[in-house]
Amino acid sequence: MNNTYTKHILDNGLTVLLKEIHTAPVISHWVWYRVGSRNELPGKTGLSHWVEHMQFKGTQKFSSEIMDRLISRQGGHMNAFTYLDWTAFYETMPADKIGLAIEMEADRMTNSLFDPDEVESERMVVISEREGQENEPTYRLNEAIRKTAFPNHPYGTEIIGEKEDLYKISRDDLYEHYRKYYAPNNAVLTAAGDFDTDEMLHLIEKTYGVISAKVIPEHSIEPEGPITSPITLEEHGPCDITTMQMVWRAPAGDDPDIFPLTILDSILSGPSSLNMFGQGSIANRTSRFYQKLVKSGLAVGIGGGYVTTIDPYLYILSAFVRPGIDPAEIKGSVHKEIDTIIREGISEYEMEKARKQARAMFAYSCENITNQAYWLGYSSMFADPSWYTNYMKNLEKVTIEDVSRIAEKYFQPENCLTGIYSK
Repeated sequence: MNNTYTKHILDNGLTVLLKEIHTAPVISHWVWYRVGSRNELPGKTGLSHWVEHMQFKGTQKFSSEIMDRLISRQGGHMNAFTYLDWTAFYETMPADKIGLAIEMEADRMTNSLFDPDEVESERMVVISEREGQENEPTYRLNEAIRKTAFPNHPYGTEIIGEKEDLYKISRDDLYEHYRKYYAPNNAVLTAAGDFDTDEMLHLIEKTYGVISAKVIPEHSIEPEGPITSPITLEEHGPCDITTMQMVWRAPAGDDPDIFPLTILDSILSGPSSLNMFGQGSIANRTSRFYQKLVKSGLAVGIGGGYVTTIDPYLYILSAFVRPGIDPAEIKGSVHKEIDTIIREGISEYEMEKARKQARAMFAYSCENITNQAYWLGYSSMFADPSWYTNYMKNLEKVTIEDVSRIAEKYFQPENCLTGIYSK
């Protein structure tokens, strides 16, 4: 894969990252804003996600009725995502139609209307979305765990927001949030595909360069400290099977420990992809936790992984407990297996297998033009694009000793929070 890209910063502070890929007449255009649930205060949770919804409700130039229609009519598609640290919008288009996407995205950077009737209509959409998620045992367990793991940090609140806040938030609250954070100097534009870099940069400067920079609010956030004593919490409700999660504090996305953690994750739970937008998959049946928990009859299924964030977040191991099994047996088996890695290390064979799996997952996550534009922006939200372009090199540097060190540093029993959801 070609990792060459061009970086340019416009006079108004917009960071532009461009990557030419001439394999198909397609261009993917993304705008990433450095605002997510991390930037919200108690009483106003869910603002970032709701603002993302309102960005599809129109400007004077592009009404809500024609936005998606114009893109799809030209053979493209568009979508958006809100996460802990960022909000992102993208359009993937035939190369000769990309000007429409650029014009539309630049317009809604500054001209979205936030019509009061649309706000009220969307209020019920967002609340219904939250209520639908609340019907899922895994969601309810994950929410309880996050609140416990982050008593002081905004990562403890679900991205969609607290329901009581969703009822109270006003049109002015949403519009103020939009006006504060949607600015060129708080954004990264990424594009990948079939274009000439100079011509694309000229079009971007012409369209986005006229937008004024803003003073972005400073939001001083203290990272949550480590989990210092074992915690077990229980949630109850309707469910077909008991769900269990064990979590440990994970390093921030730009911490070098992320790379040995990637190898350890592959060994423990099977390989996972950091591309939440689109990815391939590899079965986890050869992983240690699958062998120790599923093959042994303790669990019906397991999964594990982490995400890269600005501040330290969580490594999460999920298990669906086999009926008749005490979750304490699973917990004991997990801690025993981690202790074995700390004391005895891993084999060269296991190390190389984990590397190959991690490489394969990364390759799957880069297999199309949209994903490559995604990676340029995503890595910029917690580090910079060199994190993405050097990802494979950094994995190759990981040693067997690094894997044991990471297991000992982050995965001790006293640093574990366990959540159980059952009837």
